[in-house]
Amino acid sequence: MSIDFIPLEYYTPIFFYTILLVVLFTFLELLTKGILKIKYGLLLVFAIVLYMGLRPISGFYFGDTSTYAQIFERYQNGFAITTTKDVVFHYFTMFCSTIMGVHSFFLICAFIYVFPLYLVSKKWFKQYWFYAFLLLVASFSFWAGGVNGVRNSMAGSLFLLGISRDKRLFQFLWILMAISFHKSMLLPTMGFVLAQFYNKPKHMIIFWLLCIPLSLIAGESWEVFFANLGFEDDRLSYLTQGNVNDDKFSSTGFRWDFLLYSSCAVYAGWYFIVKKGFNDKIYNWLFITYLVANAFWILVIRANFSNRFAYLSWFMMALVIVYPFLKERIIKQQSMKLGLIIVIYFAFTFFMNVILK
Repeated sequence: MSIDFIPLEYYTPIFFYTILLVVLFTFLELLTKGILKIKYGLLLVFAIVLYMGLRPISGFYFGDTSTYAQIFERYQNGFAITTTKDVVFHYFTMFCSTIMGVHSFFLICAFIYVFPLYLVSKKWFKQYWFYAFLLLVASFSFWAGGVNGVRNSMAGSLFLLGISRDKRLFQFLWILMAISFHKSMLLPTMGFVLAQFYNKPKHMIIFWLLCIPLSLIAGESWEVFFANLGFEDDRLSYLTQGNVNDDKFSSTGFRWDFLLYSSCAVYAGWYFIVKKGFNDKIYNWLFITYLVANAFWILVIRANFSNRFAYLSWFMMALVIVYPFLKERIIKQQSMKLGLIIVIYFAFTFFMNVILK
């Protein structure tokens, strides 16, 4: 069963217009009532799971959805797993193909993508979890992650679930699961591990800033360097292929617009940690992880499909921005400013995904 009564060309815009209404309603509530416990939050969680998970299968409108459907159908027809990469995802797909149809499979994938974001928000922000969750689903890359980069997006959510756990064992197990779903999670994992031993956000901000001139000066040398490190991952071939698929994301070279977008989270971390003295161990870990992953993307920013490398930091960007707002009273008129940030943050998403389409 899928939601096939909605014309395909309207399916994605309906999602963004719905989130627009939720964002505006939340903004008005923040202006008039302040930061409150939102009672309808779980309704939004499961509505997104159902809407995303029960989408029709279309490669034209939903990117790699059709590719994943083909993989699922191959396993359903008895084909064996022939890859040694992202093996947990493939065993998961094969198992699902034996007990359910392809639409149920995508519904489960959407649940694995969306529900951990709720768990992370609930864990860190208690009764104010809704605002963090809303900012996560209002992110520029959220919808595309769920309908196009299915495997990567699930891995990102599992990674966030891992770093939100208190016990090291559960952190390790969930992060290992994330890497097994998509090996690219090794990059934010390296950032998270670094943060455990070098918990100095100020120094890491300087490192991030240095990567900008390094990328401008060295250009494509960084792409060649990382591609030749010896990692057995086909995604690194994107670094040296050039723009063979007319990828609009990278077709204009150094993306100053997306660098500016990424810098919003860097500025937020600097503002709260350096300027306001916000001292929170978990926030420092999250911020350093973001800086490491985003710095890598800056170095390879010209690569074909560089959006896939950008996603390795962008999936946690909303949390970097909203975390201090929901943990302490730091600034004057905090509720109003939180509302403005939610509106501005989603305005970029809406502009890029609806207005420019």
